Amino acid sequence: MNTAYLLLGSNLKNPAQQLSAARNYITTEIGEIIKASSFYATAAWGNTNQPDFLNQVIVINTHFSAETLMETILKIEENMGRIRTQKNAPREIDIDILFFNNDIINLPELIVPHPLLQERKFVLIPLNEISSGFKHPIILKTTQELLEICTDSLDVQKKDII
Repeated sequence: MNTAYLLLGSNLKNPAQQLSAARNYITTEIGEIIKASSFYATAAWGNTNQPDFLNQVIVINTHFSAETLMETILKIEENMGRIRTQKNAPREIDIDILFFNNDIINLPELIVPHPLLQERKFVLIPLNEISSGFKHPIILKTTQELLEICTDSLDVQKKDII
């Protein structure tokens, strides 16, 4: 059994419904969700001329390899209407693999841990909520330590969404 940390994000249609649908797909097609953070709203990162994002970090158990997990995630995104046009474009759903066990993967189609997670508060804050002691296998700092030194200035707001 493998444990994966995933970041879910959406800023089109109804983001809360999109995240719910993504969690349903993940449970049905990938594996059990064992932890889920609260929802967090933040301005778009990179391409800022678009609606705010709603994000959530989940932890799953899966029998899939990292590569099969990535392939399945891309199919889920496609089934949910994601069309890849340009980097950091608005999207119905975005699912990123943050960590896969403590593995370090460097393939053309998959890099794990996610190479920018330590630079993004919208990732670190929900990740810290559910796994503050998890140690980044390359940087060798806990989620809490990464959050404390993160220089990202984007405002991240916890949202009460049912």
